[in-house]
Amino acid sequence: MELPTIIQGGMGVGISTWQLANAVSSQGYLGVVSGTGVGSLLIARLMQGDIGGDVRRALEHFPFQEPVKKILDKYYVAKGIAENEAHKVATMWTANPPQVLNELTVIANYVEVFLAKEGHDNPVGINLLEKVQLPNLASLYGAMLANVSVVLMGAGIPMQIPGVLDKFKNHEPASYQLDVDDTGKDDEFRIHFDPESVFPGITEKVQSLTRPLFLPIVSSVVLAKALIKRATGSIEGFVIEAPIAGGHNAPPRGGVELNENGEPIYGEKDEVDLERMKGLGLPFWLAGGFGSPEKLKEALSLGAAGIQVGTAFAFCDESGMVDWVKKAIIKKVLKEEAEVHTSPAASPTGFPFKVAKLEGTLSDREVYDARNRVCDLGFLRQPYKKENGELGYRCPAEPIDQYVSKGGKEEDTENRSCLCNNLFATAGFPMHRKDGSVEPGIVTTGDDLPNIVRLLKPGKLSYTAEDVLNYLTGKPPKADAAPA
Repeated sequence: MELPTIIQGGMGVGISTWQLANAVSSQGYLGVVSGTGVGSLLIARLMQGDIGGDVRRALEHFPFQEPVKKILDKYYVAKGIAENEAHKVATMWTANPPQVLNELTVIANYVEVFLAKEGHDNPVGINLLEKVQLPNLASLYGAMLANVSVVLMGAGIPMQIPGVLDKFKNHEPASYQLDVDDTGKDDEFRIHFDPESVFPGITEKVQSLTRPLFLPIVSSVVLAKALIKRATGSIEGFVIEAPIAGGHNAPPRGGVELNENGEPIYGEKDEVDLERMKGLGLPFWLAGGFGSPEKLKEALSLGAAGIQVGTAFAFCDESGMVDWVKKAIIKKVLKEEAEVHTSPAASPTGFPFKVAKLEGTLSDREVYDARNRVCDLGFLRQPYKKENGELGYRCPAEPIDQYVSKGGKEEDTENRSCLCNNLFATAGFPMHRKDGSVEPGIVTTGDDLPNIVRLLKPGKLSYTAEDVLNYLTGKPPKADAAPA
């Protein structure tokens, strides 16, 4: 399979939805869905009434209808819940997930990929995070059941993924060694996923699956070489992400120093030697600041197979970002007031994280201080070994006393954001709390945010995914529809 020159960024939670990926893949480029948190997204969509019936249509195609019926019976609300009513959330992940959580996660990823592939025959990818390890086996299997073409993964070193893809091709059981804090050198903790146990009869009902291509997201030649040498299976290429990209960034090599604005300082050590990358013999795509036709041409001239673009797609009509946030950010761009801060502390992962400044979101200090610390989604919880040898789970964004009681350091909680709840809110699914409060959002975007002004027509505050692709490839912009 030959991949196109443009890969759409896999932005989670709920930003790179099936609608966006479908719009991009339909044009012959690689649309990518985010697999992060899609189990809870599926629940929220069903509880909001599944307007248009897309989710239920996809569910009808899943090879096992008994677990589908359980999901619909539990979560589907025909007319949708009230606007101020909280939607339910999935059980938080542990190393021993219940059957229903594995089923939900597989089915949710299947739905996302299925809908992204509908109506065309072009490749579709899925993006997952190494830092969100616990759901990854179920997520990958669900995506493969829907015939996903490409798996992209960053926010860590995904050595184990290629081998998992090889096993799932034939519905074989797979396990995943977990990164666990406070362990000794002989400790090993794993999460297991057996397709036949989760869906008895799957090997008879579904033939062997197509093994998707694997494109890890890296920030250095050293990491790329390590993956080629030590990964558990084949790697088909790389996305090389510069530190000006949105979302999580790799920490600066050689230690973290902050500038006068409190942002990590990146230098020459963080620049990727593309001649050495070419020497590895695998295709690569450049990401982070490459969202323009000039940068696409530059990337190709440097030997890249193309570019990955996130920011421009994040604010287009088809992205899952809630409409008021899109328009508020676009207005700031037009007024030349848009600001993006690389926070060394916001993400519970400890990785630098890009935050766009916007009133009413977590970038607003008053909003941050007013929020009650709650951890009820738990995707970024970190496993740790308790004194009794069992696994516990903690997050520096959870209530401080809880985190400290689990052996966490209080200083690690300072300025941490609950990215799980905040990103769900940005995608239009905020949790409504019993005290009447509503979870605020947080907006992440690349440093090249001001460049989206080039996509806007006079007097307009919106643009489409097709507009982005036309801009990047030098095609004339699509004319506005004639008035009725």
